[in-house]
Amino acid sequence: MQGKMISALLATMTMALAVPALAQDAPKPRNAQEAKAAFAAKFKQADTDGDGKLTRQEAEAGMPEVAKNFDKIDTKKRGYVTQKQIGSYFVAQAKQKRTASDPGSLN
Repeated sequence: MQGKMISALLATMTMALAVPALAQDAPKPRNAQEAKAAFAAKFKQADTDGDGKLTRQEAEAGMPEVAKNFDKIDTKKRGYVTQKQIGSYFVAQAKQKRTASDPGSLN
């Protein structure tokens, strides 16, 4: 059950990041798999040096929502963030919002 909840949160987070970042004429993701692929493509496009990490400058240029939350995502203060860090941050944000809207929920 908890695995399904985490998958649902990850899908929500991925769609929240991917959909606004996509070109306006691109079709919206229909499912979590498409949303994850769109997010990965957007990350790859923003990662201009191809090192698998986004610096603040790369995030500002290619993923503004990540740039806006860069200091919160870069918890180790390394000056870059990874796809995993971004995903973890937005999953936690989605979970926190869900808990706030349903304080009786255990998840």
